[in-house]
Amino acid sequence: MSLSSTVRASKLTTVLRVTSGNFLEMFDFFLYGFYATYISKEFFPAGNDYVSLMMTFVTFGAGFLMRPLGAVILGSYIDRIGRRKGLIVTLGIMACGTVLIAFVPSYQSIGIIAPLLVLTGRLLQGFSAGVELGGVSVYLSEMATPGHKGFYVSWQSASQQAAIMFAALIGFLLNQWLQPAQIVAWGWRVPFFIGCSIIPLIFVIRRSLQETDEFLAKKHHPTFRQIMASIAENWRIVTLGMMLVVMTTVSFYLITVYAPTFGKDVLKLSAADSLLVTFCVGMSNFFWLPVMGALSDRIGRWPILIVFSILPIATAHPILSWLVTNPSFENMLVTELWLSFLYASYNGATIVALTEVMPAHVRTVGFSLAYSLATALFGGFTPLVSTWLIEVTGDKAAPGYWMAFAAACALVAAVVLYRKDFGRRTATLAA
Repeated sequence: MSLSSTVRASKLTTVLRVTSGNFLEMFDFFLYGFYATYISKEFFPAGNDYVSLMMTFVTFGAGFLMRPLGAVILGSYIDRIGRRKGLIVTLGIMACGTVLIAFVPSYQSIGIIAPLLVLTGRLLQGFSAGVELGGVSVYLSEMATPGHKGFYVSWQSASQQAAIMFAALIGFLLNQWLQPAQIVAWGWRVPFFIGCSIIPLIFVIRRSLQETDEFLAKKHHPTFRQIMASIAENWRIVTLGMMLVVMTTVSFYLITVYAPTFGKDVLKLSAADSLLVTFCVGMSNFFWLPVMGALSDRIGRWPILIVFSILPIATAHPILSWLVTNPSFENMLVTELWLSFLYASYNGATIVALTEVMPAHVRTVGFSLAYSLATALFGGFTPLVSTWLIEVTGDKAAPGYWMAFAAACALVAAVVLYRKDFGRRTATLAA
């Protein structure tokens, strides 16, 4: 084997190791969203299906409110102590939340303690996830070969799609093997137990990571106070980064976590059909993310960010309106694949762009804070907002307005961050 082939193989192995924790995080997040109806009956019985579902999604969203705190505390830890050690710590915290949710007894068994334990599990997961994405993205950007950062960093999001496909496949098989009453009673917990069983393997994989050369080359590692001071000085970049990520988080949770609930409760499709569509969306995302990440290496980040901010503004609500008027498995698949293309194309350039605009000495905490704020304030509450919008407007396609709003935030941020590049391109075309 040639030296270049050996290096590529080593890089591939590193990508698989570092993204393993991302897999676990998104596996559990998707399961919570898909089984929200069952979780609402198990832990939040309110005598009203809408109220129970809203309480379930409030708990889901509450975990995202912990993300900014995790971004600041764990992000500064990673920037100060190291990428490898920090990623092991985040995995441990995430694992605790996963195990807790999987094994909590029902409300009928232990009363109010049950939903409180579920909430605690979500808060732990949110605290860990606040820096997981940032830590992984920064690690991938620092170990990438020159000129290929977009391609390497895109695998952070691609690993999440593998988790979506795996979770959707398990759910599909359970729907084939078990009766509806069995799924309601205990079957919905099976995927969570599977998630718990792979935790030891992921720990072993992540412990084998090496520290990045870029971090080891640093002569000075800032203290927590210095990191916070730098973040305060760079608040404008963090704010613009947050706006840039709003499109990513809203669209992702709309087409993956919320989509099965939308298919079952709004379109009245079968659970199996909704899961199969979500599996296909995961495959689509998995394909387009590295493709568009690599394209951003060739043509730049800003052209992709601009184009794929405008397209959702123009098409998100119209295509959902078409779907709710003509509900079917085939039409839901077409709609979801289009929204998947928009999300993955935009995200393929966004994540690497966020690692590049942040100052190097606070790259992890800056990235994580921007990402976690976008998720906490917008993306994480997408299932809740979508359910509420449909209820108050009577428009089943109303989630499309939420995605269009997110895209508008992204468009503003992209224009401001890349106005010099955009200006040069506009001048060239005018000449």
